[in-house]
This record gives sequence, structure tokens and C-alpha cells, in this order.
Amino acid sequence: MRVKCVICDTITNLDDDSPLSKKLRNRPIHTYMCDDCHERIATKTEARVATGKFRFFRTSSKLDEDF
Repeated sequence: MRVKCVICDTITNLDDDSPLSKKLRNRPIHTYMCDDCHERIATKTEARVATGKFRFFRTSSKLDEDF
């Protein structure tokens, strides 16, 4: 299965039987992101979390409620 990265537009071939290709085929709302872009976003997010000014809005902890 040929897929295209959402961010950098590189085309990658995935195995037809892999879980990721089945998810992309059966649920069109899901998008594909290549490993390079995924790693780049992960490192930048970790750097933002390390600054201390980044808050996750998905969790509801006591610290988030005080602000």
C-alpha cells in the first residue's frame, strides 16, 4: 500500500497486512505521518514540556485545576 506523509509529502510503501495499513484503509479519517516527521515532532514536544510552560489539557489533575 502506498501512503503519503501529511507533513512532508514523502511516499512510502507499507505492507498490505500491517495493522497501520489496515487502519488507514478502513478508517479514512486517520492520516499517515512518516517516521522522520513523527520523531521530529516528538523531540520538539519533549523540549516544550521541559520548559515548564507546557500543560497537557487532556489530563485533569489537581495542578491543572488550580490555575
